[in-house]
This record gives sequence, structure tokens and C-alpha cells, in this order.
Amino acid sequence: MKTYRVVIDGHVQGVGFRPFIYRLAHSYQFSGWVKNLTGTVEVVFSAELRQAERFVSDIVMRAPAIAQPHIVGFAEYDAITGGQFVIAKSCQSAHPHIALPPDYSVCKDCIKELRDPENHRYQYPFINCTQCGPRYTIIKQLPYDRPVTTMSDFPMCVVCEQEYHDPLNRRFDAQPIACPDCGPILYFYLKNSEEPRIERDAIQGAVDALNQGLIVAMKGIGGYHLCCDATNEAAVQKLRARKHRPDKPLAVMFPATGEDELSTIEDHVSLSSGQKVLLLSAVRPIVVIDQPVQGLAKSVTLLNQGVGAMLPYSPLHYCVLDQFKKPMVATSANLLGEPVMTLNDEVTLRLSSIADGFLHHNRQIERPADDPVYRLVNQQPYPIRMGRGVSPLELSVGESFPEAVLAVGAFTKNTIAIGWEGRVVLSPHIGDLSSRKSMQVFAQMIEDLQALYQVTVTRILCDAHTGYSNSLWANKQPLPVTTIYHHQAHASALYAEHQRVSLVMMFTWDGVGLGQDGLLWGGELMLGKPGQWRRVGSMRSFRLPGNDKVARQPWRSAASIGWEMNLDLMPSYDANGLLKQAWEKQLNSPETTAIGRLFDAAAAILGVCQVASFEGQGPAQLEACCSDESYYLELPIVDQQGVNTFDWQPLMMLMLDESYSVEDRAAIFHNSLAYCVLNMACLQRNVSGVSVVGLTGGVFQNRRLVELCTELLKDKGFRVLLPKQVPCNDSGIAFGQLMEWRGRQYE
Repeated sequence: MKTYRVVIDGHVQGVGFRPFIYRLAHSYQFSGWVKNLTGTVEVVFSAELRQAERFVSDIVMRAPAIAQPHIVGFAEYDAITGGQFVIAKSCQSAHPHIALPPDYSVCKDCIKELRDPENHRYQYPFINCTQCGPRYTIIKQLPYDRPVTTMSDFPMCVVCEQEYHDPLNRRFDAQPIACPDCGPILYFYLKNSEEPRIERDAIQGAVDALNQGLIVAMKGIGGYHLCCDATNEAAVQKLRARKHRPDKPLAVMFPATGEDELSTIEDHVSLSSGQKVLLLSAVRPIVVIDQPVQGLAKSVTLLNQGVGAMLPYSPLHYCVLDQFKKPMVATSANLLGEPVMTLNDEVTLRLSSIADGFLHHNRQIERPADDPVYRLVNQQPYPIRMGRGVSPLELSVGESFPEAVLAVGAFTKNTIAIGWEGRVVLSPHIGDLSSRKSMQVFAQMIEDLQALYQVTVTRILCDAHTGYSNSLWANKQPLPVTTIYHHQAHASALYAEHQRVSLVMMFTWDGVGLGQDGLLWGGELMLGKPGQWRRVGSMRSFRLPGNDKVARQPWRSAASIGWEMNLDLMPSYDANGLLKQAWEKQLNSPETTAIGRLFDAAAAILGVCQVASFEGQGPAQLEACCSDESYYLELPIVDQQGVNTFDWQPLMMLMLDESYSVEDRAAIFHNSLAYCVLNMACLQRNVSGVSVVGLTGGVFQNRRLVELCTELLKDKGFRVLLPKQVPCNDSGIAFGQLMEWRGRQYE
């Protein structure tokens, strides 16, 4: 009989891990303790060696479903005297290894209680246990204990106190534990009304408002949603008009009905097995559904772009939808270009022109977390946006960083990341940094992550485009700054996610990003690895008349393509010819190789989208209108000073050929670019011998294009790398900046 000490890291905070260890140790009849050590868990116990080894194995094999424990230490320890095994008081560690728990969707046990009229927590919208509930959005500091969460405002009642201290109860040591007698309170009121409706009556008030076709601002776990009846055309149109969101797809939350919770959603759409798994996963993300959805208001699914579907993930959503019994639009409550809102008073004031009613509660949201978005590509989950339940995303990246580094990411779809030791933490989605509010959240997130993970950065990485607001911020800080080119970051992010050690071909196709030659790149083929990328492929360039305006006005890209071919394709948009004159003189018309802008041009030429109300609308609509046509063009590829460059002109000429339908031309556009990827990869393999290909950049959010490319490349013997955890769009740039910089240090 000896005493042993086990140290465990990984996801062991906020998952009921200490209560699990407590019960396990008691089943072995051990004496000793378990306690938090600032991110890690220490277990000290007395046992015979064989018994100790079996216990340590059980710690990993029998851990709670949402835990991810890793044994990092198992050794003999100073002898302890007998007695009961206890949960000891948390303490600071000299070498903290913090793993911040994300927010977890409500578990089946809590849902059962929530729907049980005989249960003390019946319809209580803040029900939780050690296996579910808020974590990241309520934690003020670590170790994760109730006094340092926003639940510290709610002293436990006698019943909750008993459950909290009962080792046999599933709420044993559950930090957000609450009930109607002691926990947060829900209240609802209509705009300009004097008396709020509270608790269960508040839920009924919100349901009544939704049934009347009103818009309700509803407070969730990481922020507010703007909600309305998804089957009411007038209500959806009103929400679009008030939010100034005329075209962009809306997210819809479906009631969780039936034994598998999918009965209602399957009344509206036929789901694949992969979509079902994703919808029901612990994260409960928004899942982009590409197939037709029936029974919703026409305005929900404008322009045939599909719908973002999700199931309820918080007990409040269950309470509302169990009574509403219909699909509900649940779009982020924010103003154009700003992050999701979290403060009651701010929502009441700033959303008063949008919402008719407000469903508030008095549990503070310490930091925002928008809903994550996924799409099924090649029948696999494909991340589009980081958010609640996913981030902060922690990645183990092997070799240590020489110093603690902050990467401030891209200007659009911004996330930030911190790298230290052999770890990276990628923040939740912040959004575009075009507003003062976004920059405030950006700066707060940087302070927040450093404080929570107890890391002080000594270097900042930013995009090479010095005009971006986050680059300007970086250069005002009293720290050394290193610039990273946009497409190097894209390539390094995907490379590092797969932890490659050999050279890779990376197609980095997106909107625009500053290239090393001063052009706006976006159609590149990079060869190498982090710190050693070499551009070996690209697209024939064309100019962007109006510069930044082209992202929202696809007709400008089409006009430029036409002028390059001596054609006047968009005469009604440039009736006085001033834009063409500026283009001819190269005024405010930077040169680009961006495939994203080529998609814009095709969408405009086909009449699919000539003016966009949101970024990426043209390409999204072009993908949505494709037929099953399999014809494609072999695009000419020429060597220009060691860079294989393909020419878009034959393809764009075909886009003008009205003997093909619009739908067939859209399909041919996608098919031809997929074969272009294949041909460029084959040419480069013949030169370099590299047979691993990555697809990254915002263009590769396009499911049709990715699936075509994957099929063609695999048929020719290539291994294809796609994103698994980090989005291929600009949300992954911060991670890529870190990995590109670290690659240079070990070059």
C-alpha cells in the first residue's frame, strides 16, 4: 500500500470531473483527495500498485461524456493518513495548465425534469447540472468555482445547497446550480408597457407575442436572439425590414419533439444521417440545410440559399418552443457590423426600433458567444463560424512557441488567438471590425483571454495590410509587431490543423488579401509548409473598379471582366462612363487575382446577383442555382515566371452564351474551376512530387466546389486536406498567423 499522486489536464473544468473522481475513489474505498490546481486536477490516494493503475485507467475510460481528461503525471507521493476521500479546496498552481470549459447544451436528464410538472424545476429556464449549462459565458476567473462566476449573485437555497453537497446527486459541485427559489429570474415586457410578466408567466408572454406576429428579443446563454414566428410571412418580412437584412439567410430554431427530438424539423425537411448527428451533437450548432425546406414563410429562405437550422440548446429555448410548438426565427441580436448584444439595458435601448418585446433575465453574461455554424461537406461536419460550445477552441500544436504571442486575425469574420508553450487558444467569433463596438469587444477579448489563461503576450502578429483597424491597433501597442501575409496565414492554418510534417500544396482561394507583390491576391496555389510557403499558382488578374465597393456590388467585377475582353457588360450601371474612365487610368482600381471576385462577376453576368446586401451573396446564390450539368471547360494554364496561371476568359465568354440556361452556366462555372484545381495540382505534382492538396480560403465554403474538387483529386491519387475544427474563411486567419510565425522560428 503506497500513496500516489495523479495530475490530469484537458477538459476537466466545469464537467463534473471532481465529483466523478470522488464517487470513483469511494467505489475503490480509497482515502485521499481531489482538487483543482488552476486548470489541472490533482488526485492523491493510497492503494496497492495494481489497484492504483486500474483506478487511473478508469479515470480516463469512465470519465463524464463531456470531459476530455489527459493523464500528465502519475507517481508516488508523500504518505497520507487514512480517512474519507474528499473534494479539497481549489488552489493556485505554480505551473497552471488552464483549459476553459465552453458552454454546454442542456442534457437529457435536465430536459426530463424541465418537462415534469411534478418536479421542483418544472419549466425553470435555468436548470443545469454538472453535465450541462453555461460555463465560458459566466466565468470571471479560474479555478472554476461559483464565487468567481456570475452565479455568485444568487446564494443557494437549502434544497440547492443539499444537492450541491450530496456526492450521490448529479448536481454535486455543479457551480451554476439554481432553482426557482434562489436562481435567476426571467421577465418579459412589451415595448412601452409598464409592468413586466415574470417567471413562467414571462414565457407565456413571449409565446403570446410570437403568436401575434411580434418580434421578441430573447436573452440566451451567450447573447440575445431576435425571434419571430418562422411560419408567419408578415412577421419575417417585418424582422428583415427592421434589421435591414433583406436577403441574408435566417437561422430557424425548431421545437425538439419526438423521442429523437427531430419530429418537428423532419416535418419540414428531409435530413441526411450526417445532418441529424450534427443537429443533435452536444454543441447544437446552426446547420446549413441545402435541400428544400417546406412549411416556412417564404421570406425565411429567400434566393434558394437554404436555411440555417438548429434545435434548442438552452432550457429557456425548450420552455418557449414547448409552448410555441412552431419553428422560430432566431437570428443574432445585433446591429449591422456589430457583435451580438449581451446587456439588458443596451438591448432595450438599441433594439427598440426592431423588437416589440423583450425576454430578459438577471443572470449576467460575462462575455458574448454567438451561435456556431456548420455545413455538411462530403458528409462530414465543416466549420463555418466559431461560437458557443466550440470556442474558445484549444489546440495542441506540438513544438513550443519561443514566446507568448497574440495574433489579431483578419478584418472580417475576426477571431483572435494566443499561442504559448505548445498550445493555441482561438477565440469565439467577433465579426467584422468596421464599428467602434466591434473594436471594443476585440480589445476586451484580448485582455480577457490573457487573464483567464494567465498568459502575458510579448509579441503581436497582424495582417500585412496596415490599413485594417486591428493592424492599426497592433501598431499602437508597446510590443514588437510582426506582419503575416493573408494567404500564408490561410495555408498555415490548414497545414497545422492536420499537423503535417512534409510539403503540401495549398489552394488559398478567397475574396481579397494583400499579396507579397502588392496585388490583392485570392486565387493562389502555395507550396511548402508554415514559414516556407512559395507561390506556384494563381489566376489571371483583373482590376477592381471602386476598390472596396466591389464586395457589395458584383456588377463592378463583371464590368471589369467585360472591359478586359473589350466588351461593355454592365452599361446601365456606368451610364456616364466615368467608372470605365477611372478603370482605364487605373484610378482606385487595384489589380486582383481573387477567385471570390470572379464568382461575383459570374453571378452578375448571369443576372443572379448584381448588387449584394451581404458579403458573399453573389457566390452563395450562384452555388444555389446550379443544375446537374457535368460539362466543363479546360481553362488554359500558362507559366508566368514560375507561377502557373490560369486564364478565366474562355469561361467568362461561356457565361455570356445564352444557348445554355442560367442554371447550366452556373454549374459549368463550378465544374470548370474544379477541373482547374485538378490540372494545376497535377502540373505541380509533376514538378515537386507533392501529392497532398489542401483547400482553404472563403471560396471553399462552397459545398459544390469542395465536393467536386475532392472527388477529382482523390481519383488521381491525391490526399485532400479540409478544415475540421478551424473554419477555412477569415475566422481561421489568427490561428494561421500564429502557425506561420512559429514556422519561421524553426525554419
